[in-house]
Amino acid sequence: MKEKKLSGLLAHKEFTLYLLARVISHFGDSIDSIAYSWMVYMLTGSKIMMGTLFALNFVPGILFNFFTGALVDRWSKRKVIVITYSCRGLLVIFTALLYWQGWLQPWHLYVLTFTISTIECFSYPAEMAIVPSLLPKHKLLSANSISTSATRTAELAGLAITGGMIAFLGISGAILLDGITFFTAATLIAFIRVNEETGEETSQTSDAKTSFIQEIKFGLKFLFSNRMIVTIVICAAYVNLCLAPYNVLTPVYVAEVLKSGPQGLSILGIGMISGMIVSALWISRKGIRFKKSQLIILGYLMLGLSYSLLYLPTFFQVQSLYFAVVITFCMGISVSLISTPATTYFMETVPKELLGRVGAIYSMICTMAIPIGSSLAGILGEWMKVNLLFLIFGLLMIVPFFYLLSRRSFREI
Repeated sequence: MKEKKLSGLLAHKEFTLYLLARVISHFGDSIDSIAYSWMVYMLTGSKIMMGTLFALNFVPGILFNFFTGALVDRWSKRKVIVITYSCRGLLVIFTALLYWQGWLQPWHLYVLTFTISTIECFSYPAEMAIVPSLLPKHKLLSANSISTSATRTAELAGLAITGGMIAFLGISGAILLDGITFFTAATLIAFIRVNEETGEETSQTSDAKTSFIQEIKFGLKFLFSNRMIVTIVICAAYVNLCLAPYNVLTPVYVAEVLKSGPQGLSILGIGMISGMIVSALWISRKGIRFKKSQLIILGYLMLGLSYSLLYLPTFFQVQSLYFAVVITFCMGISVSLISTPATTYFMETVPKELLGRVGAIYSMICTMAIPIGSSLAGILGEWMKVNLLFLIFGLLMIVPFFYLLSRRSFREI
């Protein structure tokens, strides 16, 4: 059955090209995530700078996502993706060349990070909006789960070879490879022929009679008129808030609780991604048998419980790392159980002409919770043991489970 569904999806040439482009770009990103962080550390040796650069990644989303979605809805999604991928590739390659020549300065990193994150404000809503134009609605759940498993597998492969790649090519060479993957992905997207093309001409004609502000208002009105989408958005923002301690303090957790080094951090990441892959593959095969609400509610319960269990490895000093890996594997399963059906419902419910702006508003609201949670995690982490902090936020993570379980209207989706 799984093979039939996969072959059925791959029979859609345009979706296959899109999926391959995402796999290639995510492979490059996984290499860059380690190489870039190591580059910052080697360049400055400053943990504060690493933290501020991490926070800076989310600032453009908060500032611009409110507007970029409406702009993307006016344009060809395919062209937006091609242009943004190409621009990101140029900036990444420029960064690699600066470092290779010894010209890279700390202030360059802030400018480049802000610029790249701003470009991503356009690519994210365009990528979300283009998928329903590539496939019929009844195949979206399988498509999203296959896409998740494929991109996570690519990330896993990237993480596995990054150390050797940096040793062989150097930091600048690894970052250069990420830039090349963006151009490769952009080329594949350029060959896609999207069904939206004819529809866009009509929408652009009507858009000429509609002000930019009115379009944003239409997006806001639709989002807040759909209670289920509002519920999903609020819960997603809450998850980002609760997961902030894990995202920010995992290196501290690995060093102080698990008594491990950088390799322990990589192993935890592999455990998380592996769980996402397994969950996504299961959803692609069995997910259609369940309501989306059932998968999401189960995901919140599993995520909260597994997050809380990160408190326990401190009592198992000998095998604590492996115990923690099992937990992060369960967390990865939970993340896909929540995100895949939620994204699918979003794509099925929001009209294609509104997907860009509504998706951007969705992203903005979720992103706003990240710097808040990160700041809170940093403050609490100064006077509280990190594993106790994980326990507290893990228990808080279970709140959406009880809330959604009590919402009869949500249980119907």
